[in-house]
Amino acid sequence: MTSRFALGLLFGTILLVMLGVTSWASTVQPIWAWQGIAAANPDRAWTIATLADAYCGFLTFYAWVFYRERSALARVAWLVGVLTLGNIAMACYVLLQLARLPAGAPLHHLLLRPADR
Repeated sequence: MTSRFALGLLFGTILLVMLGVTSWASTVQPIWAWQGIAAANPDRAWTIATLADAYCGFLTFYAWVFYRERSALARVAWLVGVLTLGNIAMACYVLLQLARLPAGAPLHHLLLRPADR
């Protein structure tokens, strides 16, 4: 499987999941009527849609981490971190990569694998 195909599959799946969960939540309740946990009975449909959106975002970020990291152990560790800690792990990853970036290096090097610079 080529990287291009894998990315197309990942983001195609994310698109379908988000269209599906948003459509489903919309049929249960209009978004403007969502009251979250303030309601007597918490609104579950939009809460589920929000969680799906968050985890799709985590997977989107992880696609970059997977590209940058060459070690299988690092890839698995960061996947666990991102899926369990979310934006905390994501911020830690970016800060770590910024700290490793040589002084004066252009910021676009942050997006690339260290060997690809």
